[in-house]
Amino acid sequence: MNDIKIVSTQSTPLIETDSTRGVIYMEGDSYPENSFEFYSDLVKWVSHYLKESERPLVVELALLYLNTSSIKVMMDIFDELEEAHQVGREITVNWRYDVDNERVAELAEEFKEDCSFSFNIIGQE
Repeated sequence: MNDIKIVSTQSTPLIETDSTRGVIYMEGDSYPENSFEFYSDLVKWVSHYLKESERPLVVELALLYLNTSSIKVMMDIFDELEEAHQVGREITVNWRYDVDNERVAELAEEFKEDCSFSFNIIGQE
């Protein structure tokens, strides 16, 4: 399984996957021109990982800003994670945010409401 490493830009986050450890890491802002195109490799990776492996998956997020289309893609990914969790897969999301950025905390809370897997919102100074 090929892992992903996408370097961050002003409008796109750093994305790294590690299929050996079962980790996805994302950090930065997300407002690409075409979110569905930008995230297509990650969406494929998540689907493939969930089908090909039975290991847990941990999603480490340090996202600062997401535009509407990025939120939609993240909702699609979280829906797939929820489906996997419903059939017994161990899924954990750790969403870190700056305590001065309440908007991100509120967004993370909205995502958490629809998830039954472990979802930790972690404020950092």
